[in-house]
Amino acid sequence: MRLRNGLLLGAAFAAGIAVGPASGYLDGVLGTDWAIGHARAQDSNRAETYRLLTLFGDVFERVRAEYVEPVNDRDLIENAINGMLTGLDPHSSYMNAKSFRDMQVQTRGEFGGLGLEVTSENGIIRVVSPIDDTPAARAGVKAGDLITMLDGQTVQGLTLNEAVDKMRGPAGSKIQLTIKRDGVNTPIELAMQREVIRIQVVRSRLEGDVGYIRLTSFNEQTDPGLRKAFQDLKQKAGGSLRGIVLDLRNNPGGLLDQAVSVSDDFLDQGEVVSTRSRHPEESQRWNAKNGDITGGLPVVVLINGGSASASEIVAGALQDHRRAVVLGTRSFGKGSVQTVMPLQGNGAMRLTTARYYTPSGRSIQGLGITPDVEVAASRTEQPHFGPEREADLNKALRNQGGTPQPASPPARTDLPAVAKEIPKLPPEGFPAFDATKADTDFQLQEGLVVLRAMATQRRAAR
Repeated sequence: MRLRNGLLLGAAFAAGIAVGPASGYLDGVLGTDWAIGHARAQDSNRAETYRLLTLFGDVFERVRAEYVEPVNDRDLIENAINGMLTGLDPHSSYMNAKSFRDMQVQTRGEFGGLGLEVTSENGIIRVVSPIDDTPAARAGVKAGDLITMLDGQTVQGLTLNEAVDKMRGPAGSKIQLTIKRDGVNTPIELAMQREVIRIQVVRSRLEGDVGYIRLTSFNEQTDPGLRKAFQDLKQKAGGSLRGIVLDLRNNPGGLLDQAVSVSDDFLDQGEVVSTRSRHPEESQRWNAKNGDITGGLPVVVLINGGSASASEIVAGALQDHRRAVVLGTRSFGKGSVQTVMPLQGNGAMRLTTARYYTPSGRSIQGLGITPDVEVAASRTEQPHFGPEREADLNKALRNQGGTPQPASPPARTDLPAVAKEIPKLPPEGFPAFDATKADTDFQLQEGLVVLRAMATQRRAAR
């Protein structure tokens, strides 16, 4: 997500006016008949627009006059704007002044509430992922859970922003969530106490001679936190650090510039990501600057179905450049960029303005990143209740404009031999996952196996 200066919108409008006089040249080249037909088509389109705006005005007045209870004009207009945007795709929406302020606070990495990343589908609030060490995570909320009620009141009819607003509140206040979960036939009731959520977006530790770094989201603190975490690990390892496991599982994404910076941290050169907009002149490309902070240490990136957007940019860039081995399960598949445009009244709209493409030209929209080494988290994963990935969402953008992708990606020839022997499922009797015990994390353990083999291969090649 990137912020667009309002001045750019004004400049675009001024440019549109400036091009008007050039139409006389087109008339001369294409002929008067074409010019007349074109003008009539424009008049017809303009008339249809006026008719639809009149229809909107009629509905607006009828609701104001005859709805069962008095309604606020601001609410009606804001609901209409939000409906116009949410009707485009799953990620465009309107934010009133309060929602916009909340988004800015969250982007900075601090807000009050439960610690949940959520999305909306058919009026139901779906958990993308709980944030580590927050009330939601401690209460046992899981990625994929559907929140059906808040304090005993249904979320049906609420916008995503309204539902999020209800989950936020003063630290110390209580709330009860009713949750529908795959494989559980009865609703789950979870009582929580709100806290001031200071998101620790970067967590790190040593796993023997390997550095483990987990990124939980991409806000303004992510890249500085990653750099500091690496230096701390390097110092603690005393010069014996053999590689880095970068954990992007259940990371829902965030700021585009942070995804570029994190990717750049591991690259010396080459394209990181490109975006293509409706207007070709607005397309952009970001390249890595010289300077891999690890000095070329082997990297394994962990992903799963909760890895989305900015996470997929990082995984895709490092995979395309053969800079890292991606291990886990296929990612979410959100390959679009949202621009936040401030509006009058201190609100803003979040509008999908571009698709993004990995360095090889792949669009992951609706497809996701396919790991180089497929490893499931457990043997008991079941079909998901409701939308599991971007392609399952209503009105999701089509995948287009990128290089054609085969049904399965070509096998990498640079992987260590042990990568072919990694099992896709944990063995029978493997302990249930416990976030506090690394030896119960099957994907991490297999990632460490691959990473150490890469380190040995790298040392032998010197």
